[in-house]
Amino acid sequence: MKRILIVDDSALMRTVLGDIIKSDSRFTVEDTAKDGAEALEILKKKSYDAVVLDVNMPKMDGITLLKELNKNKIRAKVMMSSTDTKEGAKVTMDALELGALDFVHKPDRASDCKGEAFMKQFINTLAAVCESKAPTSKAFSIEDIKASKKMVEIVSKHASKVTGNKIVAIASSTGGPRALQSVIPKLPKNLKTPVVLVQHMPEGFTASLAERLDSLSDVTVKEAAEGDVLQAGTVYLAKGGKHMHVITSGGKHTIHYVDGPTREGVRPCANFMYESLMDSDYDEICCVVLTGMGADGTEGIKNLKSKKKVHVIGQDQDSCTVYGMPKAVATAGLVDQVIKLDDIAQEIIMNVGVK
Repeated sequence: MKRILIVDDSALMRTVLGDIIKSDSRFTVEDTAKDGAEALEILKKKSYDAVVLDVNMPKMDGITLLKELNKNKIRAKVMMSSTDTKEGAKVTMDALELGALDFVHKPDRASDCKGEAFMKQFINTLAAVCESKAPTSKAFSIEDIKASKKMVEIVSKHASKVTGNKIVAIASSTGGPRALQSVIPKLPKNLKTPVVLVQHMPEGFTASLAERLDSLSDVTVKEAAEGDVLQAGTVYLAKGGKHMHVITSGGKHTIHYVDGPTREGVRPCANFMYESLMDSDYDEICCVVLTGMGADGTEGIKNLKSKKKVHVIGQDQDSCTVYGMPKAVATAGLVDQVIKLDDIAQEIIMNVGVK
C-alpha cells in the first residue's frame, strides 16, 4: 500500500483529500501536516511514496518547502494542489521547476472536491507520482542551458544541409514541464520548422508554461491561438482543456481547436494533433514523445505513419519521470531513436535542420 503525506493548512481540506485517497485501496494517508515547517520536520525523519502539497500556507508555504527539501537533499515525490488563477499558475511552474512531479487543480471549496471528475483525476495523478522516479535534489539552472547551447551551435553547423518541408510534433505529460526545459531552450532561433506541442495540462496553466519556456528560449514559444499560421522557429503549445488540430488550407497550416470529450483520458490529446497532420503538406513529421503516464501519442503516430514519412524520437527510460508514453510508442515498434533527455534537442536539429 502506498503511504501518503498530506500537507495543507485547512483541516477540512486535509480530511476531504484524505477521504479521496483512502477511497482507493492502493493508498493510505500515513501522516498530515498543517504547514511546510511541520512537513519539513516530518520529512527529515520519514519518507513516503508521495507528498500532496498545498501552495499557500502560513509559517512555510509549499514553494519554500520545496526549496528546503532541495537544500537538505531530501528526495520526495511531490504532487502540488494548485489554484488556477494566473498567479497560481506561475507558482505551479515554480513548483515544477523545484522538483514537484505533477499537480492537480484543487477547487476553491472543499465540497467541490467530491465530484467524480476531480476525484478520478486526483487519484490518477497520485498514482503516476507514486510510480515515478523522485527528482534529484539538483534544481534546474540557467547554466544548464548555456552549456548545452554550445553543443547545439556545433550540431547546427552540420544541420544546415537538411532538405524537405518538415514539422516537429512533441507530446509530453507527467514530468513534461521540467523535461521541456531541457529541450525547447536548446532549439536555435533559425530552426527550419515550426514545432507543435501537446503537454497534458488543465485550462489556465498552459499560458504560464509557454511564458516560462519563451523567457528561456531563442525560439518563440506561445500558447497557440485559434487561427495561428505556423511559422518556422516558433513553438505552438496546445491550450489546456482543448484538443489542438493543425488544419491545412491554401498552402498554409493553421491551428484549430476542438472541444469534445477526453481521449486517452486527457484533453488536449496528442493523438488528435498527430492525426491532424495526416492531411498536411509536410513531407516528413519529426515526432517526439517525452515523459508521461499512459499511451497518448502511440495511436496518433501509428495512424500518421500510414500516410506520411515519420521519424520518431522517444525519451529513454532512465531520464523519464514516468516511462509510460515513450514506452508505449517503443513497445508498438514505432520508435526510430531512443534518446536521453539532454540529447533530444540536438537530434531534433539534426533531423529537421536550420535555415
